[in-house]
Amino acid sequence: MNKIFITGGTGCIGSVTIYKLLQSEEVGKIVVASRSNNTAPLKLWLGEDLDPRLEFVTLDVSNYSEIEQVLLEVNPTHIIHLGAYQSPDCSRDHIGGMEINTGGSMALFDAAEKLPNLKRFVFASSAAIYGMRSMYSQEIISEEVPLAPPNHYGIWKLAGEHLARLFYDNTKVSTVCLRINTTYGKGRDKGKTSAPTNALKAITMGAVSGEVMPFEMPYQGRENYHFVEDVGAQFAAVTIQSFEGFGAFNIQGETIPIKSFLELAAYEAEKLGMGNFASLSITNNAPPNLFVCDLDHTKIASTFSNLPLTTISEGIRKSLLEFKAMAEKGTLEYSKPAS
Repeated sequence: MNKIFITGGTGCIGSVTIYKLLQSEEVGKIVVASRSNNTAPLKLWLGEDLDPRLEFVTLDVSNYSEIEQVLLEVNPTHIIHLGAYQSPDCSRDHIGGMEINTGGSMALFDAAEKLPNLKRFVFASSAAIYGMRSMYSQEIISEEVPLAPPNHYGIWKLAGEHLARLFYDNTKVSTVCLRINTTYGKGRDKGKTSAPTNALKAITMGAVSGEVMPFEMPYQGRENYHFVEDVGAQFAAVTIQSFEGFGAFNIQGETIPIKSFLELAAYEAEKLGMGNFASLSITNNAPPNLFVCDLDHTKIASTFSNLPLTTISEGIRKSLLEFKAMAEKGTLEYSKPAS
């Protein structure tokens, strides 16, 4: 039976990935490594009674000496590496971002080379490894275009992909890198691209409180969106489905103008009886979206089977309903933007 070791397993994507993995009979145990072992994000998906197949270990991926010790003790068959500083943290603390995102990844790959039963390594990469959208003349951006990360976070993620390729070359353990762009939905509380999720939260918090909570998107342009459950399902699929070799893949998603996302949010809110509380706009003179869009996901869809692709309208509708239920219980985390 498969034993999966996951770093960053109590974050947004880690939690939904675990939720999806636990739906598979192929998963015997999941060892969740994180700095805090805060299980609240997991409980968003699993409820208060966590699955007995879960085991927790405290691990800071910047503590390189502990990584090898913990990993050898666990001796997993599969590794999912999600633990990382997010984009704002890397911008604020360049050295810390390098130590965690690159140094921690390097230490984990080095330790994984010593594992006798490892079958698969999955590395969480990012669309931040691409250049600005204006750099590409193509209508659709494939995985094979030239790469020019626009910020430190993207540089560290690109370094992680090179480490993943080197790990595969050294071990021949099948290795997958998944490039994520804007994830939205339940649990997406932090990071530069959490703004679309916060827009949906503003609607539901307003509907429950009876007070309109205006929300302004801090950037403009077009954006590549992934519904959070789709992201978790795709991480789970590339972890346990058959695959040989090394591959880097764009996660399935859809690109639309940010203005259109806000219009869809207002439309779905209206259908759910929350339209009076949808006051969404884009900040005047907002800077362009930093990350590339129009990503091609045919490669992952043709390599792995039964991957979900929720329409943006349906993802927004599901998110609004979930956020409304959480707001009514008093469990929805939302900070009203300063006026």
